[in-house]
Amino acid sequence: MSMIDGEIAAQPALWRRSAGLAAGLVDTLPAAGEEVAVVGCGTSLYIAQAWAALREAAGHGPTDAFPASEPRAARGYDAVVVISRSGTTTEVLRYLAELEGPRTVAITTDPAGAVAGAVERTVALSFADEESVVQTRFATCALALLRAHLGESLDGAAADAHTALAAALPVEPAAFNHWVFLGHGWTVGLAAEAALKFREAAQAWTESYPALEYRHGPISAATEASVVWSLGPLDDDLRADIEPTGATVVEPALEPMASLVLAQRTAVALARARGLDPDRPRHLARSVILSQGGQR
Repeated sequence: MSMIDGEIAAQPALWRRSAGLAAGLVDTLPAAGEEVAVVGCGTSLYIAQAWAALREAAGHGPTDAFPASEPRAARGYDAVVVISRSGTTTEVLRYLAELEGPRTVAITTDPAGAVAGAVERTVALSFADEESVVQTRFATCALALLRAHLGESLDGAAADAHTALAAALPVEPAAFNHWVFLGHGWTVGLAAEAALKFREAAQAWTESYPALEYRHGPISAATEASVVWSLGPLDDDLRADIEPTGATVVEPALEPMASLVLAQRTAVALARARGLDPDRPRHLARSVILSQGGQR
């Protein structure tokens, strides 16, 4: 069994643990009404996008999500939240070094890391750290915490995640060579994260889109070798448009975070079918650390 298998399996219990921290972080995480930026790279960026959409939809205030390497023009943010598993990502550190004004908070696994030292407050999810290069549980634990901070219960998501861990995979992964993930609202970020897992772990051809954007060009690539996976209920008209392409539609009856768990398991299975090590993808490291000139 790979390290990532255990890390995926630990998620339901760790989501509950992460959610349980929210009540004690009222003075640390942004309050309702504040204007907030949430920043990350890779997986952390997609989690940032999901939370930004949830926070705005909940009426908690304007929330921008963007890559640390592509910061938005200066705005009057009240707080900036950075998400970094390792706490060493160069782009995040550079962003923080140039930031002036807003209160800063980091969500990371290392309370003594460089990112923690560059912010005013740190939320350390050390129990969610991972040995695998490919992120799974840290990212979803960060999202569980942030959802709980908005007043959401994670009980349903955790219960469905247990189902996702025990369920048969929705397709035989080796039978397909093209994977498309669709989302709506906050699950657009989850769709991007699911696609990234397939890319990283299995070197797969993957795409992700806001669901109704899929008709606007991308559907032309769908064939019998495609899987179109919806991270939430799929629009009936869109499903009707996909079916004639021959693509296999996957629409798990699971809470979206639990559907992501099922996608993680499927990506690992595809990696194994291709003879790859899902813990150590080629060309990747646990953290991206760049030289002063910008090269690793």
